[in-house]
Amino acid sequence: MVGIAVLRPLARAPMRGIARTYATSTPAKAHHRVVIVGGGTAGVTVAAQLQRSPEFEKKDIAILDPAQTHHYQPGWTLVGSGLRPLEDMHRPMHTIIPDGVKHYPLRVSTFDPENNAIKTSEGVDVSYDYLIVAPGLETNFSGVSGLDQALKDPTSQVSSIYSEKTVEQVWKNVQAFKKGPAIFTQPAGIIKCAGAPQKIMWMALSQWKRNGVRDNIDITFATGAGAMFAVPKYSQALEDLRKQRGVHGLFQHNLVKVDPKNKVATFKNLADGAKGALVEKEFGFLHVVPPQRPWDWVAKSQLADAAGWVDVDKSTTQHTKYKNVFSLGDASSLPNSKTAAAITSQAPVLIDNLLAVMKGKEAKAAYDGYASCPLLTGHNELMLCEFKYGGVPKETFAGILGGQETPSRLFYHLKKDFFPYVYWNHFISGNWYGPTGFFKPSTTSN
Repeated sequence: MVGIAVLRPLARAPMRGIARTYATSTPAKAHHRVVIVGGGTAGVTVAAQLQRSPEFEKKDIAILDPAQTHHYQPGWTLVGSGLRPLEDMHRPMHTIIPDGVKHYPLRVSTFDPENNAIKTSEGVDVSYDYLIVAPGLETNFSGVSGLDQALKDPTSQVSSIYSEKTVEQVWKNVQAFKKGPAIFTQPAGIIKCAGAPQKIMWMALSQWKRNGVRDNIDITFATGAGAMFAVPKYSQALEDLRKQRGVHGLFQHNLVKVDPKNKVATFKNLADGAKGALVEKEFGFLHVVPPQRPWDWVAKSQLADAAGWVDVDKSTTQHTKYKNVFSLGDASSLPNSKTAAAITSQAPVLIDNLLAVMKGKEAKAAYDGYASCPLLTGHNELMLCEFKYGGVPKETFAGILGGQETPSRLFYHLKKDFFPYVYWNHFISGNWYGPTGFFKPSTTSN
């Protein structure tokens, strides 16, 4: 059982060798058996697992992603909390591309699924037999008026953990703030890691308590949602925590404007009957989670659903129209929480179904919506939220440690120490499966 496995100390594994498949010269046209759009967690993980599969014959995989750096984004909360340095949370892209996989540093402009083809901004046409779409989503800082300007000014006391360019300022602002109103926001709609907006709040509160200034700071959690969390069990526990710790809850209020000069945040009231009234709040400290959306070139493609996400079956990850197309991670329409942990369960399902389709068989492997949010609630404590479709808890450690709605020091060290190590040494190498540890799960028994 993984509950036991992750408690055992692991010998430090060497970092993987640099892949020798980086496309230093890109042809005008290219064809590969499998093309993966996106070199983030989803794209690299599925490439590694597919490349490792003995059932995958005629190995020919290419990843398209213009980024030169791969980021471990769950670690940005640790950076913003002063728990880990930013340098621990990124690697050069060419060092994490799986061996034997071609990497093209190209930016996709359009999909042509009728002809199994992709066009890129660089003018290169790439065709495929099978396509996996995993480019993540767009973090839209310009979606809040004045936010870009505020983030560029280190004296504004406005910061965000949602970018490698802004995350280090979060910790600086937390350390510097001694007195006044502090606001932490969460936007309405879909975002990646929906627990992160309050993780940084709880860590700031804990740090201010350590610094002896907590009583001088008035903390507000302003969220476009109607509750603390989408899963009722954890939402109730977090609501209890909010009240116990004296944090104001401003629910169904969506941040629309930041005035860094006058230190005023403007929210739109989304509650029924409020008629979208604007509410202004003064701040001394402001942490902003920007709105997020599908990439425009995904949303406008033939692969997208009405909301702009890649339209896939929620169980099989296979496209609803184009049967040689699959998607996972943040770009997909899978109606679950968009987290790195979700990919550990999505990837083996996608691969089993892709291999089945390659053999002319039906896609029968099923994803049950598993996702996890290791929700920091302060120093040396963390609520390990694990759940599947329908907001139903699916807890790995409940049989050993009891309900995971109770913050634990063990869970804290999983987030702070174990998960970053596993990510770089096993997750993106294709041999880490989340709840089942190093053992590939059965994908037909969910």
